[in-house]
Amino acid sequence: MIRTNMKRTMTWAFVAALFAVFAACGGGGGGSSSSASPTGDSSSTPASNTPAATNTLDSANPTANPTSSTAANTVPVTVAATQFNRVNSPLISVTVCTAGTHATSNCTTVNNVLVDTESFGLRLFASAIPSTTLGTLMPQTQTPGGATIAECAVFGSGYSWGTVRNVDIRMAGEVGQNVPIQVMADPLLTASAPGDCQVQPALDVPSDLGANGILGVGVAPQDCGSQCVSNSPAGFYYACGSSTCSVANQALAAQVGNPVQYFATDNNGVVLEMQPVASTGASSAIGTLVFGIDTQSNNTLAGSGATVLQTDSSGDFNATYNGVTYNGTSYFDSGSSVLFFEDSTIGTNGLKYYVPGTTLARSISIAISNLASATIDFNVVSANTLFASGNYAFDDMASYMTGIFDMGMPFFYGRHVYYGISGTTSSGGGTGPYVAFASS
Repeated sequence: MIRTNMKRTMTWAFVAALFAVFAACGGGGGGSSSSASPTGDSSSTPASNTPAATNTLDSANPTANPTSSTAANTVPVTVAATQFNRVNSPLISVTVCTAGTHATSNCTTVNNVLVDTESFGLRLFASAIPSTTLGTLMPQTQTPGGATIAECAVFGSGYSWGTVRNVDIRMAGEVGQNVPIQVMADPLLTASAPGDCQVQPALDVPSDLGANGILGVGVAPQDCGSQCVSNSPAGFYYACGSSTCSVANQALAAQVGNPVQYFATDNNGVVLEMQPVASTGASSAIGTLVFGIDTQSNNTLAGSGATVLQTDSSGDFNATYNGVTYNGTSYFDSGSSVLFFEDSTIGTNGLKYYVPGTTLARSISIAISNLASATIDFNVVSANTLFASGNYAFDDMASYMTGIFDMGMPFFYGRHVYYGISGTTSSGGGTGPYVAFASS
């Protein structure tokens, strides 16, 4: 299930359960020597060995390298083996502190937090926050009555249930104060998740997700927005007693929100930059998450030659693949481990990963605001082969899914990808929401 407005907190989770089966792919990571790889009957769809003709406006092998991650408005991003052993999982560290202290009091740094460009807000497992810090992070309560405010976040393969707490956040030299976040699986919350939330298995511990939390830095300022202010639907915010919860309205300022907007500067968006990887993948890959767009010399969009796309409030746009147009269901999502799309001419294994007999060249045409279009070229390599390589970073792994075209983490290698927050402006992107990308 993908929920409106929080609809991809994240599609990546659609395959989380699958990757859990192959958590030790590559061997040696996380203390395991297993070399399992996904296999299955590929005869359910015919394998095409003939590469499709592609328009080479954008190369299938982008070459942009990340800028340095030492500046005050940058943090390093790593794709590599961790205790979770998930492929194509871009991870960073986030420091949380007692709210209102300018990130100076009772601070703790949480490592292995997933960078997700198609969700909005910081979500951390309670178990990843030491009690000395967690006890100082005040939960939101309803006025009047004092009921605890809780939130449900529905993902593709599970749901998270937890409190909303205000914190100060520090990433490199950037500080956001009084930022509402979700504390997932918070023991303070004794009431069970309502039925409207329990539409998938619960994500109760970090291993269920493959990370200690999610940093949602997409184009929306809040995870729900205006619909939750005065007529909140079921499945979002709740006011909870000891055993029961009821749907609650939530002011914009109290909703779990994109932390970047809380920074004093560099607060109009982000740029996610990842190094290129080879067609066979890489054991690890480094990148940089840059805060701000056209605010410093290291986040310039104006004059960069990047393709700029105006999007809807969730960061989605229109694109055409194989003669099918996906209206408002195409997007660039670092939280998705693979490229998700529908192509019945490519063979799949038993888990719906594409497993062509040879490398296939494909392309997708994306619509831009002046009615022109740009083409993104990409390759598809057998997922069986890639998993067997023992690597963790792949730019050509894909999986079958209908109704969307999700340019997941493989799209980001060798590119600078920009996300302009709704209502903010930059000289190169105009007024958000927008996304942009440069490939060299």
